[in-house]
Amino acid sequence: MTDDSQRNFRSVYYEKVGFRGVEEKKSLEILLKDDRLGILPPHYDTHTQVMAYRKDQYHDILHALTVVRFISDATPQPEVYLRMYQLESGKLPRSPSFPLEPEDEVFLAIAKAMEEMVEDSVDCYWISRCFVKQLNNKYRDALPQLPKAFEQYLNLEDSRLLSHLKTCSAVSKLPYDLWFQRCFAGCLPESSLQRVWDKVVSGSCKILVFVAVEILLTFKIKVMALNSAEKITKFLENIPQDSSDAIVSKAIDLWHKHCGTPVHLA
Repeated sequence: MTDDSQRNFRSVYYEKVGFRGVEEKKSLEILLKDDRLGILPPHYDTHTQVMAYRKDQYHDILHALTVVRFISDATPQPEVYLRMYQLESGKLPRSPSFPLEPEDEVFLAIAKAMEEMVEDSVDCYWISRCFVKQLNNKYRDALPQLPKAFEQYLNLEDSRLLSHLKTCSAVSKLPYDLWFQRCFAGCLPESSLQRVWDKVVSGSCKILVFVAVEILLTFKIKVMALNSAEKITKFLENIPQDSSDAIVSKAIDLWHKHCGTPVHLA
């Protein structure tokens, strides 16, 4: 990943707390300075101590999972993060061979994407954990409403395209879980994903709707040529990634067009 793409995901957190122009260090330090995520106390002089505690906690959980043979040196790192999260949440299954729940698949997808953005494993776990907790808590009521909002805004932007989706009975079968539960993890490359997640962490999950709308607008010709819900969904689950940066830029423009400039970003 380029330095510019890393800066895009990280710089917002320094800027929010008044450190414009400071060279970014670790992603966790930036995220933890944003009290929206609720990891660190508001008093900055205690941050070093709490971050050391979080590191110890990480290794304690890791050791516990190793002792009970839930993980080993061969376990992929995103799965390690998942098992840690399950143990902390009191949802660790009786056996690692048990099938994953849908919420586990969401965490795993986000952790896999986060691993490409964050080098340090301790940082990666805590950021993944807090990102997922924000989705589950702050956006719990909003996320189920996003498919309806998607339909509404797509109709405003291109009613003919929406009519085609309805004719193919595709509207209810679009990859909403990929888009709105996993926040495009596994759909967009990490360099583009960072820009979307910036907005989610900053307080707006509605940006996800406009990314989805822009994907449809960008690939309108291809989608209009497909005549079944299955073909449309399959294509949207595996879109070409060379247009991702442009899609996100246009999605942000759509977001501002329909929603204005949110107060928290002003």
